[in-house]
Amino acid sequence: MNGRRSIALLVSSALLAASAPAQAHLVETGFGAFYDGLAHVVLTPADLLVVLAIALMAGQRGVAPARRALFVLPAAWLAGALLGTRFASAPTPVITTLPFVAAGMLVLLDAKLRPAAVAVFAGAAGLLHGFANGATMTTGGASTLAVAGAVSAVFCLLAIVAAEVTRLQAGWTRVAVRVAGSWIAAAGLLMLGWLARPLLAA
Repeated sequence: MNGRRSIALLVSSALLAASAPAQAHLVETGFGAFYDGLAHVVLTPADLLVVLAIALMAGQRGVAPARRALFVLPAAWLAGALLGTRFASAPTPVITTLPFVAAGMLVLLDAKLRPAAVAVFAGAAGLLHGFANGATMTTGGASTLAVAGAVSAVFCLLAIVAAEVTRLQAGWTRVAVRVAGSWIAAAGLLMLGWLARPLLAA
């Protein structure tokens, strides 16, 4: 069990170590701008992990919080992306790492958040990551169709994962969700440590 956990953390840290270059350009799928935007979210570790973490967190709290997050996160992501298209620089990887670290910790702790608190967290994370997406896509010369693809990816991924988590009843499945949250948080902490290397070396 410890060996598997170590492997998972190593894979996660390797993926996250590549998150900064992944945000430097828009992934080209060859299927058009919409699918480029969709792939951008799925292939950018920070974006993927924040959506997964929020889906787990909202699903833990039940149907009502999950429904709020389902509409708040994509809407905030869209607003942030449209705002980000007006700027040429995206937030630093440290800033986009913090939301999924926090969300992973909340999942690990099975924090008893109110539906409004889940919605506020989802909205703040969506604005931040959406802004990063918009700025990145603008630098890559993408159109608003790519933004639509990114928002669609967020909506679909959140809907699928949160819906599955809300259905979990058995105790061991709830523990599994918390373990997943711990892995997300640990991956984020490893990423923060990786990003802090220049400061520690100075």
